[in-house]
Parts: sequence; C-alpha cells; structure tokens
Amino acid sequence: MDCAQKKDNNSNCISSVPIFSSLSYEEMLEIAHITVSRTFEKSEMIYLAGEAGGKLYVLHTGKVKISRYSAGGKEQVIRIINSGEFFGELSLFGSLPLTDNAQALENTTMCIIEGTKLKELMKKYTSIAFKVMDELSKRLEKAENLIEVISLNSVEQRLAQVLLALSDGEKDVKLNMTKGNLASQLGMSQETLSRKLAVFEEKGLITQKSNKIITIKNRAVLEEISSAQN
Repeated sequence: MDCAQKKDNNSNCISSVPIFSSLSYEEMLEIAHITVSRTFEKSEMIYLAGEAGGKLYVLHTGKVKISRYSAGGKEQVIRIINSGEFFGELSLFGSLPLTDNAQALENTTMCIIEGTKLKELMKKYTSIAFKVMDELSKRLEKAENLIEVISLNSVEQRLAQVLLALSDGEKDVKLNMTKGNLASQLGMSQETLSRKLAVFEEKGLITQKSNKIITIKNRAVLEEISSAQN
C-alpha cells in the first residue's frame, strides 16, 4: 500500500468518528498525517493492563472488547467497542499505565494516534478537546451506573434492566456481544445468565430467537422486575 492509499484509509477511519465530525476535509487530512493504521486478527490482544498508555485507538471495522481481571482471575467486561468509536487511556499529565485489556473480537482494522500528537491537535481545534471530554464524561457515568447496578440489584433486576436498555423501546433486543461477554458485563456467570433467560422465557416475558436476538413479549412485567425494591 502506497502513502496516498494509507492517508486515504486513515482519513476514512477518522471521518467515521463523531468527535472529529466538525472538522473540514483538510483538517481530517491533517489528523490522518499523524495516524497509523493497524489490523488485528480475531482474539488478538491489542494491549494489556500495565502497558504504557497515551494512545487513542479509533475503530474502523470489527469489534473490540475492553475488560479487566480480578485478583482471582475473573474477567469483567467493561464495554464492547464498535465501528466508529474510540478507546484508549489518555492523560493530560502524561502517559499512565493502562488499567484495562483490549482484545479484538473479530478481524479488526483501526487507526492509532499518539497521545502527545493528539494533544497538540486538541489545542489547535478546541472542538475536538470538548468532544473527547464529553465522551469520557459519558463513559465515566456509564461505568458508575454499571457499578451501582451490579452492587445494588439482584440478578433478575440486572437482566431485566439490560434487556430493556438494549431494546431501546423496540420489540427485539439485538446483542452486539456474546452471551458470555454480556454475563461478564452484568457481573454474573454465563450459566447464571442462561438459566435466568430460560426462566424469563418460561414465564412468557421473552423469546430467544437466536444467540443474538431476544424478543420482548411482556415489557410491563420486565419493567416491574427492573424497578422492584430489594
């Protein structure tokens, strides 16, 4: 691949990310100049906790799992990254060690920007800085909500809440991750998740069409379960 092709691919990668949406084509090309393209095969680790941070990863195609491991070796899925989203740990005060692990769930292509170079661009284009801060703030809020859900709610409540949230008001829930990863994100084992889904199905609350699609049949009861007092 020649330099022109690489630059074009990097521009396409950058243009798919909302935090760069306000930039002109020429400004996106400027970012493409400091961007490196990488590909990762399914199951390949992108980085591990403890490694040096300070990079922004922009996902072009594929899916990436962000997770942590407890002292006992139990995995906790933090989130699943989809095309057009970014991840990585950036600090205004230098590069800190990474606290999460990132793994490709599919064959994946992405653009990588060094944090020091990105910070220079954030000074030049304040819209990027505000959008990055806004996105990080939203992620912090989601992480805090997840901790609250796991620590305060029962297994049934957690499952009802996530089904309602993922359905986004629609009848079908389309999972963007495996049930194993969903279970980990909810702080339960895959066996527990499968068992509770089967119970919900027996009660006529849902129908499992496939591993990726769950149809909600009784939203009202799910809402009652999700908001029940412990």
